[in-house]
This record gives sequence, structure tokens and C-alpha cells, in this order.
Amino acid sequence: MIGRVIELNTLSEAESALLAIGSDKAGVELMAPKAVSRVLKITSLRPPAANIIKQEMLSFGGEAATAYGSINHSVETTDLLILGTLKQLGLLIEKLKTHQFGLPAVAEQIERILRDYDSIPAPLKIGKNTFEFGSKTYIMGILNVTLDSFSDGGKFLDVESAVGCAKEMLAAGADIIDVGGESTRPGAKAVSAAEETQRVVSVIKRLSEETAALISIDTTKSVVARAALAAGAAMVNDISGLRFDLEMPRVVAEAGVPLCLMHIKGVPRTMQAAPAYSDLMGEIINYLDEGLAIAKKAGILHEKIIIDPGIGFGKTVDHNLEILARLKELKVLGCPILVGTSRKSLIGQILDLPVDERLEGTAATVALAIARGADFIRVHDVKQMARVAKMTDAIVRRERNG
Repeated sequence: MIGRVIELNTLSEAESALLAIGSDKAGVELMAPKAVSRVLKITSLRPPAANIIKQEMLSFGGEAATAYGSINHSVETTDLLILGTLKQLGLLIEKLKTHQFGLPAVAEQIERILRDYDSIPAPLKIGKNTFEFGSKTYIMGILNVTLDSFSDGGKFLDVESAVGCAKEMLAAGADIIDVGGESTRPGAKAVSAAEETQRVVSVIKRLSEETAALISIDTTKSVVARAALAAGAAMVNDISGLRFDLEMPRVVAEAGVPLCLMHIKGVPRTMQAAPAYSDLMGEIINYLDEGLAIAKKAGILHEKIIIDPGIGFGKTVDHNLEILARLKELKVLGCPILVGTSRKSLIGQILDLPVDERLEGTAATVALAIARGADFIRVHDVKQMARVAKMTDAIVRRERNG
């Protein structure tokens, strides 16, 4: 006899493991939800609601942890950790729907969180192409037509060199070309909307005329976004998560194009001045969720939105590493996830290497991001990272590709 521990993280994995040992199909349906566990965190619950959830989970054989003062109501609110199998959580959801104290709404939230966490995002149409998620990772190639971007500033200021670089990335496997006319590196100075527009529009026009490229405009300015979309861009990538320009949501909604919402703490010029968080992933998720609400209010459809945790944007090296390790937590928002680590300073600081020697470090972060749930990777070195993505997909997405 040889015993071992096996990892079962999803219902499909549990079902496969049960069928592999010859379990009856009817039994598999009953047992699989008991083989997969989840830990949910819910914030700022009133003690009566939290205590009811705890008692219900205990009755189902699970557990829930509250603040020490929750039991005697000496705290006004408490965060709550719910620990249980999918089977126990399903029973909890149904029971909470019958309670008072706002618990039916909590039940709906738990139900949505579990559904989105374990679901593949809906297909996303960008331009004439439809992106189907779950079977492969898509590549966004970076094209900075700027003077001062940290990696390639000044290299592609003229239209010929910029278009040439984009064509090389397309040939190497880029699915999207992300064109930016203002550096967002730490400490970067702001560029006027007129100058930013002048930098990007001519490049986008040429790319649209000479290639079938899907083009994303990387900007926080609605004026620039409008001009870029008119020139042929098919998507907006806003590093501010719709916070810097209040007209941006309306521009995106009227154009009917997809949007990438990113998390940032502060502004590029000062964002790396001692960034601090009390709950890193919770704060990122809340920021992005608020961005989704802004988008919805403007009329932007949820299924047209990609989210990005903003590696390096108001984060320390430790923050960035934690985000990569816990990336899958973002799936509760129900959107495809984009990750951009390419050549960034966290790699330089860990490996003690300059920008032009960070290929292997980028590859490691790309592979891990894909394993943790990334649907898009944003990179400079398209040929190499496309290979990394294909190899990683073969490992982590083999069930869906098989």
C-alpha cells in the first residue's frame, strides 16, 4: 500500500479522481462537492449576522471565524472567515436565504463569489476577433511611443520604427498591440493630451491600414481614447481604473469597445512613495469592483471588461509577489485577468539585473501568473513569452485542451 495526498481544487478535478477509482457516477455527483474546500472572507458584518453564519456552518460540519468581540457584541462589525466544503457552503447558502439580518443578501453574494471563482469568463469580442478563455493565454504586445518609458523609452518615437516593431510582435504571436503615448513608470511626468494624441494616432492609423492588428490604446485621458478609437483602436486600457478622467467611462460606453480596468494606488509620479496596505488583495478587489460599478453606471457591459491588479503600480516588491501568488482571488469579480510584469523593477530587484537582462525573470512571472489564472499577459518580448505561455498552457489547461 502506498498512500499520498492529491490536490483537488475544482469540482471537475474531484469528479475525475472519483471516476478514476471506479466510483459510481451517481455517487460522484454526491461526493465531489465534499472533496473541494473553500475559505471565504466577508468584511464588515454586524455581530448578529456573523454569529448566525458561524452557528449554521458548525451545524453543517464546517467552521466560521469571527472577531473575538462578536459573540458579546462588543464590536460594531466583524470580518468573517467561512471554512467549508462546496457541499457545506451550498447548504449554508440555502439556509441563509431563510434568515433575517440581511442574510439573504449575504447568501446571494456567497453564491455569486463561488460561481465566478470557479467559472471561465464569458467570451470577449475585440474588434472582429472573439477571445475564448480557458484553453489558452492571449498575448498583449507593448508598444510605447514615449520618450521615457522605463524599458523602451525613445526607441519607437517615429512612426516607421513603431509600426515595424508592432509588425514584428504580430508575427511573433501577439494577439493585441497595446499602444501608449505617455510613460506611467514610477516618477514619470505627465504629458499633455495634445502631445499624447499626436504620438499615438499616426501609429494607430498606419497599423490599421497595413495590418489586421487588434489595437488597444493605453491611456487615462478620454480625449486621447476618443482620437485613438477613431483612428482604429478597438479597446481602451486605463491604468487608473476609470478614476483619473471622469469622461472616460462615457467615451468607452459610446464606442462600445472593451475596457481594461487596472488597480493603482496613487498616481504614477508618486505611487512608489512608501505604498502600504492593510489588506492587499481585499483593497485591490474593492478598487476594481468600484471600477466595475462606475463602468456599469456609464453603460459599459460587464462582459466587455478585463481586470488588471497593477503589478508595480503603488506596490512594493513583496506586494507584487503576493499578488502573483494570490492572483486567482481576482476571479471572484467574474472578468478575464490581465497581468503585466514584463521587465519590471520587482524582477530587477530580486535578480539584481538591469532592464535588458530580465527575460528569464519575466518568464518565471508569466508562467506563474498563467498558473494562477491570468487570461492575458502584457509583454515586451512577444516571441519568447508566447512560447512560455504555450508551454504553461499545456500544463495548467491540459484538461480543457484534451
